[in-house]
Amino acid sequence: MERFVVLLRGVNVGRGNRVAMAALRSLLEQLGCRHVSTLLNSGNAVFCAPAQLGARAEALIGQALMNESGVSVPVIVKSARQFGSIVSANPSPAVSDPSRFLVAFSSRQQDLEALAALEPLLAPGESLCITPHAAYLHCTGGILQSKAAAALLGKLGRNVTTRNWATVLKIADALSRVPPATRAGAEGASDE
Repeated sequence: MERFVVLLRGVNVGRGNRVAMAALRSLLEQLGCRHVSTLLNSGNAVFCAPAQLGARAEALIGQALMNESGVSVPVIVKSARQFGSIVSANPSPAVSDPSRFLVAFSSRQQDLEALAALEPLLAPGESLCITPHAAYLHCTGGILQSKAAAALLGKLGRNVTTRNWATVLKIADALSRVPPATRAGAEGASDE
């Protein structure tokens, strides 16, 4: 069994694409995932599954979400190792305000490369770094004031999902925890 994280794009933001985290946990368990826990209310779940499920997890979870709740959103699944590499590759390790630093995740390198279109929107002091596995946007003046962040969170970033650095670190911590052999009564516990 390996540890994975699933990141859903655009759920529980505004009125559309509502996915209860209890329903997400149940859906993942029905797919054969174990030791499922959710983090926050924005479509983050950490789970254990056989390595072979990991390769098919995005399609399986996406189809199950559509079947169970009628929600069709990009689904990104990363192994604990992949996620750890993305965290380690942070080009701005001394971020003073993690709420102003966004990480964009995708399963397809071309979706990340397309984010180069953000470069003309960068304000002085902002930075964008695109790697084969993630893109990193530092909005020194704040995300709400950044044209690049607005584009990333809008149509330009429709094929990726973003998390601020504080959330990324919380997910990394959850992935690093080894689930107990038995979770008597605590299966599916949540940090919501």
